[in-house]
Parts: sequence; C-alpha cells; structure tokens
Amino acid sequence: MADERTTHAAKAPGDPTVIADRVHIAYTVPTGPGGSRRVHAVKGVSFVARRGEAIGLIGSNGSGKSTLLKAIAGLQTTESGTLYTRGRPALLGVDAALMNDLSGERNVVLGGLALGMSRREVASRYDEIVDFSGLRRPGREDDDPLSRPMRTYSSGMGARLRFAISAATRGHDVLLIDEALATGDADFRRRSRRRIDELRAAAGTVFLVAHSATAIRQTCDRALWLEAGTLRLDGPADEVVAAYEESTRTETPTGPRT
Repeated sequence: MADERTTHAAKAPGDPTVIADRVHIAYTVPTGPGGSRRVHAVKGVSFVARRGEAIGLIGSNGSGKSTLLKAIAGLQTTESGTLYTRGRPALLGVDAALMNDLSGERNVVLGGLALGMSRREVASRYDEIVDFSGLRRPGREDDDPLSRPMRTYSSGMGARLRFAISAATRGHDVLLIDEALATGDADFRRRSRRRIDELRAAAGTVFLVAHSATAIRQTCDRALWLEAGTLRLDGPADEVVAAYEESTRTETPTGPRT
C-alpha cells in the first residue's frame, strides 16, 4: 500500500475541486425543555483540494471532521466564509434514507434511489451490492437476512449493508467517506479499502474521515488535522498523522499550523 500511495502522491494535482476560505460552521442543539446551546463546530478553516488527491481528515471526537464533510456535501450550511465545490459531491452514507422496518432487499433499492440512481441502475447493481455486503447465504434461503427487517440485524450487518449500498455510487467529482473503514470484520475492511481505491480512481478527489491512523496512511497522500474546529496542520499524510499521534501521546497543546 505504501508504494501505491507514493505513486498517487507523485502525480501532479489537477484543478481545484473544493475551496474552503475561512469557513465557520455553527449550529444550535437542544439541551432540555426550552433550552439550547450554540456549537461552533468549524472555526475559520481554509484549504484547497485538487483533482487526483486523496485527503484524510483526522482529529479527536468532536473536532469538526464530520461537520466539515457534511458542509462540503451541501448537507450543512456555513455561517460565514466561502465553500466552493466542483460538480456534485457524494457523501457515502445512506443512514437517513434506510428504514429499519423494511427488509434488507427493499432497503438496497431505497438507498440506491436516495443516492441518485435510477431503478434500472439499482437493479443492475443489486447483486454487486449484496455480494459486497456478505449478507447473502447460498443454500440457506430459509434464513436469508436480506428478507428480514433491518431492525433484526446486528450492528455489523447493518454497517456492511450501508457501506455496500453507498459504495455503489459512480461518477462524482468529489467523494466523501465518513468512517467507512471502521465497519465490519477484517476481511470486509480489506474489501472496503479496495473499493475505495476503485472509487478514488473514478472520482476527482476523495476525502476520508477515519480514526484509524493506518487507514489514513494507506489510503491518503494528504491529511488535514482538525482540533476543536480549527485546522492545526495540512500536509503529507505521514507527517500529519505522526504529529497528531505525538500530540495524543504527550497531550501537549499545539498552536494552529497550516
């Protein structure tokens, strides 16, 4: 994987696909009956992403990674600053569209439609999605998880199906992946990485949010380190991950760097 990442990094980056200029994102969350609080999740973040890059987002829980990803996808509004995206970004994740009372089979169709596929496209990719999820049980039609409601699934089964549906997307300039590599067992994670490599080759730019430093190093050539909503470091994935890991070991505060 290291050699593959070096090959990606050696390619000259192309045209900008995402430009963030001093982006601030804030939202209000309820705290109880009649109460609420304001969360300033992203604070003045600026960067330029280019075609051909795979960019990891790393940082502690609550650092603003997923919020920034949603803003790039157009699912979260910015309070101030400018956020430009090329084409139609795709955020891998169809949780909001899936329904626990429906069968896995029907949720494959529902999730595919939510990702912008036509019914014909969903039908043509159905077997691919199901095989990738690992939920099909040949010879055990009497105990087929795909015919059961998703509420009967284990968390791992549900995660595998969600990622399998999401990964069937095609032809986007910007692809956004949030914690996909954390789902399933080791074999499924390996298949997920291979699928992400394929998606990266087809997309212009890939963003990956993952707690796993190994996943960031193996999949990305560049990384953004967010902490408490600010951008601490933007640079080669190995260097950024090493700085983040050193910070978590020493718990020594570091000032913003770009």
